[in-house]
Amino acid sequence: MAAKNEDTSMVGVVLVTHGSFGETLLEAAEMVLGPQQHCLAVGVDVDRGVDESMEAIRKAIKSVEKGRGVVALTDLFGGSPTTMSLSLMKSERLEVITGVNLPMLVATLQSRLMDLDALADKAMDAGMQGIKVAGAMLRKRAAAKGKAS
Repeated sequence: MAAKNEDTSMVGVVLVTHGSFGETLLEAAEMVLGPQQHCLAVGVDVDRGVDESMEAIRKAIKSVEKGRGVVALTDLFGGSPTTMSLSLMKSERLEVITGVNLPMLVATLQSRLMDLDALADKAMDAGMQGIKVAGAMLRKRAAAKGKAS
C-alpha cells in the first residue's frame, strides 16, 4: 500500500550517469523544483563492478516504478550508463534518453503525469531546446537594437 503522501500516478525517473554527475544534477533540479518523489540517481564508476552497477540500476528502477513506467536519463550515448540501462529495457517498462542536462531533467520532473512515450519526447525536446549559444544571442539582439536606432 502506498504511503499517504506518495503519488503513484507519475512516471519514475532514474538518472544513470558517470560518477556523481546524476546526483549533482538531481540536487540542482531540486533547488529549482523542490524535493522529488520517485526519482533516484545511480552513479557508474570504475570502483564498482559491472554486476554491482547493473544491480544498483535495476534496484533504482524497481524503487521508482509505481505502475506508469520509468524514464532513465543517461549522460552519454554509447557510454556504460546508457548501455547498462538499455540492457534492462527488455525486462522493465523503461525508456532510455541520453544526453541529460538540467533543462531536460526539470521538464521531465514537471511532466511525469504524461504517458511514458510522450514524456520521453518532451524530455528530448527540452534537452535540445536548453542548449543555446547565449553570447551569440546577446550579440544578435544588440546588433538588432543598433540597427533600429
